[in-house]
Amino acid sequence: MTIEEIKRKKQEYGYTNEQMAELSGVPLPTVRKVLSGATKSPRYETIRRLSAVFPISGGIGNTVSYGYKPHFQMIEEPSAAYQAKQKNAFQTQGTEEASDRYPRQGSYTLEDYFALPDEKRVELIDGVFYDMGAPTTPHQIIGGTVHAKLLDFILGKKGTCLPFIAPTDVQLDRDNRTIVQPDVMIVCDRSKITTQRIFGAPDFVMEVLSPGTKTKDIFVKTGKYKNAGVREYWIVDVKHETVTKFLFLKPDEEYTDGDTVIRTYGFSEPVPVTVLNEEISIDFSEIAEIYSFLKG
Repeated sequence: MTIEEIKRKKQEYGYTNEQMAELSGVPLPTVRKVLSGATKSPRYETIRRLSAVFPISGGIGNTVSYGYKPHFQMIEEPSAAYQAKQKNAFQTQGTEEASDRYPRQGSYTLEDYFALPDEKRVELIDGVFYDMGAPTTPHQIIGGTVHAKLLDFILGKKGTCLPFIAPTDVQLDRDNRTIVQPDVMIVCDRSKITTQRIFGAPDFVMEVLSPGTKTKDIFVKTGKYKNAGVREYWIVDVKHETVTKFLFLKPDEEYTDGDTVIRTYGFSEPVPVTVLNEEISIDFSEIAEIYSFLKG
């Protein structure tokens, strides 16, 4: 999109500058400067993030949405040429600090990851380090409760799948450039489970958005999870009380309209776990009640 198109869309959807900043991950002062015309030549990455705020067709792969509008819109992954050109600027979670802390961004490997101090919590994605701040208490309550419900259900059914909770290392692409730690996941192929980590893509992943990780979870991990072979990905937005569910369909499940189904649920709607044949649903209203005393 051009700046003028972004401004028109902003007016059409009634978004404020504050909402644009929150949804895109672009700092509010930057949003104001770009949309006011004070910044004459905005960075490509800034335009890309602002454009991604608005619901549009397409996305990472082809998508078909069942009439639910997420609080964010996925976008196509950048080309290999663009990634190479921007590897020290792209995927820095909206700040310039990551490249300062990790000057070799884009070239790190598992050897670098395992050489970090134990107290340093990061994820490694395509050779780029991402700092992981301490999660909030609602974040931990959601992750812990969902994991407990999944574990109780699977053990009760004597199923072969196993749920895991962070921090559990996942060597997502089975290469030496990516290690992630999903908040909650389900692995049904036990050959992927080792004593050190999960080797390969889980069947199900859930991430709970935090201020320091939401850009990564929305703009980076969705494409990574899909391409690695994750079948189902949930993004839990605590602030807006929504769960956006991505189903990445296998070739024999392909719809005529695309290969990804997206649906956004409010916390008032139980969310069925598709990889478990929808025999269990997670009621986020019950979970939110646990930490309701923290509000206000």
